[in-house]
Amino acid sequence: MSVREELLAMIQRQAPGEGAGHGEATKMPDSWVFRDIDRDRAKHAAVLILFGRLDDVPAASKVPSVREDLDVLFVTRADTLRKHAGQVAFPGGKVDPGDTDAIAAAVREAEEETGLDPDGVEILGALPDTELPVSNFIVTPVVGWWHAPSDVFAVDLAESSTVFRAPVADLLDPANRVTSVVERDGSRFSAPAFDVEGGFIWGFTAIVLDRMFNDLGWTVPWDSTREVPVEVIQGKAS
Repeated sequence: MSVREELLAMIQRQAPGEGAGHGEATKMPDSWVFRDIDRDRAKHAAVLILFGRLDDVPAASKVPSVREDLDVLFVTRADTLRKHAGQVAFPGGKVDPGDTDAIAAAVREAEEETGLDPDGVEILGALPDTELPVSNFIVTPVVGWWHAPSDVFAVDLAESSTVFRAPVADLLDPANRVTSVVERDGSRFSAPAFDVEGGFIWGFTAIVLDRMFNDLGWTVPWDSTREVPVEVIQGKAS
């Protein structure tokens, strides 16, 4: 089975219903819920999880992987942003009134943030909406296949400081898998994270990625007792 077919099968298993953004929203792990979501006031956002063939920068990992020839596109949020400053994330943002649906929003945001050519992206489908209680968003993860990669860069440095492609082999390498820990107001929160060249991937992005790898059967056993404290400003954790 090709990678594209594996991704399509995963989407089919999780099918949220007719079109993107429908169905019951998936919750964050209990260990990573800082506050309850207010569904009546929650806003809708979408992110693009874009898989492509590994670019000319090889993976650093030497551990045999089921997917040594793939990478995923990420952006690093600008340090000056009010929310999620400095965090590594999938390209994406709020669904605007002019967007036909969450898929259109994810592609538009990715183009605006990274300069990618949307003609080179095949949208495979959308995963079930996921709650992001800390900023009161319902997020639709949209999965894409980059059949004709284009140059990418940080289009607006006020929004994103860097754009990079992380090899899937590096993401799966047990040496790069850790548990991120946030301590806030006397409480302790933890969730899977990835420490790779390009940035430390944690919070919402890491949780969604971890769940995808598990569902795809790509995850390599790793030591979840390896913990990394995350220094954050109140309200910045995702």
